[in-house]
Amino acid sequence: MFAADLKSDTLKAMVNIISTLIDEVKFTVKPDGMTLKAVDAAHVAMIEMNINEKAFESYSAEDTELGLDLEKVKGVLKLAGSGEVIRMEQDDSTGKLVFKVGNITRRMSLIDTAGMNDPKVPQLSLAATIEVPIEELQKGIRAVESISDHITLKAGPEFFELSCEGDTDSVSLRLDKSAATIDTSSDVCSMFPPDYLANIIKAIPAGTKVNIELDNDYPVKLVFALAGGAMEVSYLLAPRIESE
Repeated sequence: MFAADLKSDTLKAMVNIISTLIDEVKFTVKPDGMTLKAVDAAHVAMIEMNINEKAFESYSAEDTELGLDLEKVKGVLKLAGSGEVIRMEQDDSTGKLVFKVGNITRRMSLIDTAGMNDPKVPQLSLAATIEVPIEELQKGIRAVESISDHITLKAGPEFFELSCEGDTDSVSLRLDKSAATIDTSSDVCSMFPPDYLANIIKAIPAGTKVNIELDNDYPVKLVFALAGGAMEVSYLLAPRIESE
């Protein structure tokens, strides 16, 4: 059993962030909230999402799993205005998830989750943690993504930098301690594929503070909260290692 009311803006943020990696997803539903763990087909990036029941306007659930086609959910979101509440309810008799938006009802078939395993989340202790407003990261991504086939993230005790260098041009976003909260005792640097990093950064809603955890030639971890802190997202992206 699962029934919940959720603001359209919150559901849209969830769907946009997850769909940067995958189109079909399994939510593990429990009485106190929902969780999700997934990797993209190329095993380059991973997302983990913990959604507390407080993220919902109302929430009632027993232990279950919901397999969703996110492209279909995007179709539902097109029916809802900003701030509108969407009703979601599992129909056990038909095996479908029922969405209600105003006077419109959409019944959606669920995906079989039998073959959808939860990936193991690696435990990393990374040297640098930088808290940055998402607006700054989005400016940097817009500036660098057309220049090169990789993005470099650097941090030191006094700075954070997002940069790239192409055959003829280079561009960078550099923030000091007045614009970012920086916690590291040493300089660190890693390179990453721009499409993955750009897609997730573009999907994060305005007003969000993002924690970037970084180390030399290690995956980068982006951690941020939505729905007033009731939803936590962790995004892990493997580095691009240059051969000697």
